[in-house]
Amino acid sequence: MSERTLRVTFIGTGVMGGPMAGHLVRAGHSVTVYNRTRTKADAWAAHYGGTAAATPAEAARDADVVLSCVGNDDDLAQVTLGSDGAFAAMRRGALFVDHTTVSARIARRLAAAAEGLGLMSLDAPVSGGESGAQAGTLSIMCGGSPEAFAAAEPVMRAYAGRIVHIGGPGAGQTTKMVNQIAIAGAIQGVSEALRFAQASQLDTDKVFEAVSGGAAASWQMLNRWGTMAKDEFDFGFAVDWMRKDLGLALEEARANGATLPVASLVDQFYADVQKAGGGRKDTSSLVTRLPK
Repeated sequence: MSERTLRVTFIGTGVMGGPMAGHLVRAGHSVTVYNRTRTKADAWAAHYGGTAAATPAEAARDADVVLSCVGNDDDLAQVTLGSDGAFAAMRRGALFVDHTTVSARIARRLAAAAEGLGLMSLDAPVSGGESGAQAGTLSIMCGGSPEAFAAAEPVMRAYAGRIVHIGGPGAGQTTKMVNQIAIAGAIQGVSEALRFAQASQLDTDKVFEAVSGGAAASWQMLNRWGTMAKDEFDFGFAVDWMRKDLGLALEEARANGATLPVASLVDQFYADVQKAGGGRKDTSSLVTRLPK
């Protein structure tokens, strides 16, 4: 699709979808939103100047592009294939892009349903968290046809810093699983390193200065070492959501034969954090299950 003004629908105006839809307004598109909690959709419309609809179907009618960012497989199926779902109202040739992190199974199911209705579709989960959504710098990994990707890319540029077409339907979701598997191991490594430094009675600021410029550096170390040392865990992506994502990865691994010993172990460590009441803390709270 060209850079022209488009009629865009965004389903899901939560901490990720709300800012993403806002960037589409700033890019000059005509945006209609739907959210299961109507007051959130109305608040978004009042803030950004778009329109709120009562159902996904109402929001999607006559749209050039329908995007979604909801909670899980069931939520996604409901807003797309349900009785008031978007697919029933979308015109032939329109584009559907899903930014939810869900199973590759439902991504492939939606791709098949879209094809049968004459729609283009793309599974396009994002990485970068709430801060990336607000700044418009998300990384997006995409699965679908080259035609769907070509149509979606100029739209997604409104809120993305990196957009990569990985392959066919489901490839975006399986790539997001790769992302979460890597993050899980990195956070566990930083957690153990920090606790080791503390047990050794080292100045953790000086330790960070010494090791963060070399091979030990990672996004997690650079952005979370200091806050983890201060027991601050209110920085976006929650443990509850990480467990959902790791569950998807472990499920897919059982299907494709991959072995994920570290991810499986870290998933159980996150279960410990949940049991201790930390489900809504950010993922760096993994360190809390290790004694100081």
